[in-house]
Amino acid sequence: MTVGRSTLLVIDDDTIVRESIVAYLEDSNFAVLEAENGDQGLQVFRDCSPELILCDLRMPVMDGLAVLRQVREESPETPFIVVSGAGVMADVVEALRLGASDYIIKPIVDLELLEYSINRALENSRLFQENLRYRESLEQAIESLNDSLNLLKSDQKAGRQVQLKMLPQTPWRFGSFHLEHHISPSLYLSGDFVDYFPLSDHTFAFYLADVSGHGASSAFVTVLLKHMSLSLRDEYSGRRASLKVKPSQVLSYINKSLLNTGLGKHVTVFGGILNTEERTLTYAFGGHFPLPVLAAGEESRFIEGRGLPVGLFPDAEYEDDTIPLPDNFSLTVLSDGILEILPHKTLQEKEAFLLSSIQSCHGNMDSLKQVLGVEDLKGAAPDDIALLMLRGDTRTGLQTDNLVPDTVVEDDSQDSTSHNAASAEQAENTARKDR
Repeated sequence: MTVGRSTLLVIDDDTIVRESIVAYLEDSNFAVLEAENGDQGLQVFRDCSPELILCDLRMPVMDGLAVLRQVREESPETPFIVVSGAGVMADVVEALRLGASDYIIKPIVDLELLEYSINRALENSRLFQENLRYRESLEQAIESLNDSLNLLKSDQKAGRQVQLKMLPQTPWRFGSFHLEHHISPSLYLSGDFVDYFPLSDHTFAFYLADVSGHGASSAFVTVLLKHMSLSLRDEYSGRRASLKVKPSQVLSYINKSLLNTGLGKHVTVFGGILNTEERTLTYAFGGHFPLPVLAAGEESRFIEGRGLPVGLFPDAEYEDDTIPLPDNFSLTVLSDGILEILPHKTLQEKEAFLLSSIQSCHGNMDSLKQVLGVEDLKGAAPDDIALLMLRGDTRTGLQTDNLVPDTVVEDDSQDSTSHNAASAEQAENTARKDR
C-alpha cells in the first residue's frame, strides 16, 4: 500500500531497466522523475527535490557512490536506495556506510519488493522529520520555559528582598526584653512571617504567623498582615488614651479582613502584647501549633490556649489569656514547619525534644537553630520554618542602643533586615523613654 503520492527520482543508465521501474512505480501512484546518469540525476535532484532517490551503483559519467556522497552533503535526510549487481557487494557496503537507506540486487525479479523497500524508506524518513520537528519544538519549549523560569526566579528574588524589608530588625530590644527571629523559606518566598513593634512607652506587640500553602500567593498574605499590623498600630497611637488593644481583637480583625479578600488563604498565628510595667504577657491563639514554649530556670513548659485559624470561619471567636512573666525567661514560638524536619516518629517525641532543646539553649537563638537543624537548610525544608524568641532578663539591664550593631550584612539564611542610623536613633529614643 502506497503512503501518499510521493515524488521519486530513478537514476539508471540502463534504459530498459529504468523505464520498467518507472512504469511500475507510476502504476503504484508515485510521481516519478528519471535520469540516465549520475550527473543528470544530481541536476534533477537539485531542481525538483524528490522525496526519495533510487540509484544504480555502476554508471558512466558519475557512479552511484559519487551521487550518494553529493546528496548526503546537500540533503542528509533524503532517503537513498542503491541498486547493484550481485558481484559488487563491496560497493553496497560502502553505500550503507555513507547512509543509504537500503539496497536492491539486480536483476529486480519482484518489483513489489522494491515498492515495499521504497515505502519503508519513506515512512522512516517521515518519522525522522516528525521527530526532528518535535525535537525542535521541544527545544523551543524548553528555551521558552527556561526564560520563564529565569523571569520567575528574578521576580521571586525581588519579592524576597521586599519581604525581607518588611521583617523587623533582629535582634531588637525593648528595655530589658530581647526579641530575635529566624525564617527558613522552603521556596524563594515564605508564607511564615514575624513582626514586633512598640505600642507605648511600656508595651510592645509581637506575633508569628504561618500562611497556608507556599510561594508567592502565601507571601502575598504576609504583605497584608504587615499592612494590617501597621494600620492597627497607627490607630492605637492616635487613640492611645482611650483604646486598649487586645490580641483577640486583632485576630478577629485579621480574620474578617482575610475572608473579605476572597484569596482562599488562612493563617495560623500566635500574638501577644507584653506590658513591661506589670511584667505580664497577654496573648491569643489563632490555630497556632506547636504551642509556644516558656522556659525559666530549670523548667520549660508549653503555654496553653485555643482558637481557630484566621481567615477560615466568619464567626470565629478568640480569647485572651494573661500570664505573669518570671524575672528571667525565654518564650520561643515556632511554626509547624519545624515538626517536618525533626527525626522523631511521634508528635509526643517531637514535643519532648522541643522542650528539652529550648531549655538547654538558655534563650540563645544560634544554639537553638543548630540543635533543631535549621541552620543550614537553605531552601531544602519541606515547609517554611519560622522561629521567634523573646527573652526577659532583669539582671542584664542592657539598653536598646547597645543592641544596634554598627554593620549589618544581609543574609537570606538568617532573614536579617538592614537597619540604618534612623532605626538606631529610634531605638535609642525608646530606651530613653523606658529609663
